Amino acid sequence: MLAVFCLRLALGMLVSLALLSPRLMHPRFFRTHFATVLGLGVVALVMGWTSPLDDSWVTPYRRAALVVAAVAPLLGALVWIYERPPLGWTLIAVAALGQVAALVLHDVEQIGAYSPWMTAEIPWAVAALVAGDLTSAALLGFAMTGMLVGHSYLIQPGLSIHPLMGQLAGLGAALIVRAAVAGAALWFWTGDHDITNLGDEAVLWLPVRWLVGLTGPLVLGWMAYRTAKIRSTQSATGILYVVVILVFLGELTSLLLARHTGLPL
Repeated sequence: MLAVFCLRLALGMLVSLALLSPRLMHPRFFRTHFATVLGLGVVALVMGWTSPLDDSWVTPYRRAALVVAAVAPLLGALVWIYERPPLGWTLIAVAALGQVAALVLHDVEQIGAYSPWMTAEIPWAVAALVAGDLTSAALLGFAMTGMLVGHSYLIQPGLSIHPLMGQLAGLGAALIVRAAVAGAALWFWTGDHDITNLGDEAVLWLPVRWLVGLTGPLVLGWMAYRTAKIRSTQSATGILYVVVILVFLGELTSLLLARHTGLPL
C-alpha cells in the first residue's frame, strides 16, 4: 500500500509540472521537485519489490517499471541544475510513464487477489483501478505542488501569481474528477452491500474518506483560491498545508477501502 501511495504522489507531482513555466519558476524548484520524486521512487522500489504474488508473470515487468520510476527522477534532478536543462521535459515524461506502468502492472497483479468480482470482469476491473490510480495521483500531485509553489513566494516575492492560480485550478479539477470516480465506485459497491450496515468495516471508513478526503479539501481549496486572488499568498499557502494533510488522509483511507472492497472508493 505504501508503494502505491508513493507512486501516485510522485506521478501527480510530475504531471503538475506541466502547468508550470521554467520562465517563471526558478530551476531549483524543478530540481527540488525531482529530488522529492526520487525519494518517493526509492521508497516505492524498496517497499514494492516483493509481493505475496511474486510468482505472477507480471512481477518482472512491474519491478522493471519501479526501477525506471526511481532512476529517471535521479537523472532529472541532475539535469535541472541548468537553467535550460537538456532533456529536462523528456525525463519528466519518462519518469511519469515508469510510474504509470508500475501502477498499472500492480493493478493487473492484484486482480482476483482481494475481490472475487474482479475475476469475472477483468478488463472493467483494471480500468476501474487504473482510473483510481490516475485520479488519486492528480489530486495528490496538485495539492502537494500547489503548496510548494505557494511556499516559493516566501523566497521569490516578485513571483507572478499565475503559477499558484494554475495549480489551484488543477487541484479543483482533480478533486471533481476524483470524486466522480469514487462516486461511481461507491454506487457499484452499494448494489451488493448495505451502506447502513455498521458491522461492515468499509461502511465505517466511508464517512472519513468522503468528509476528510474530498469535502474538506474542496472547501479549503476554494478558500485558498479566493485568498490567492487577493495575492495573500502566505495565507493561501497555510490553507494548502491543511489541504495536503486532508488529501493524504483521504487517499490513504481510499487505499484501505480498495484493499477491503477491490474498488477505488
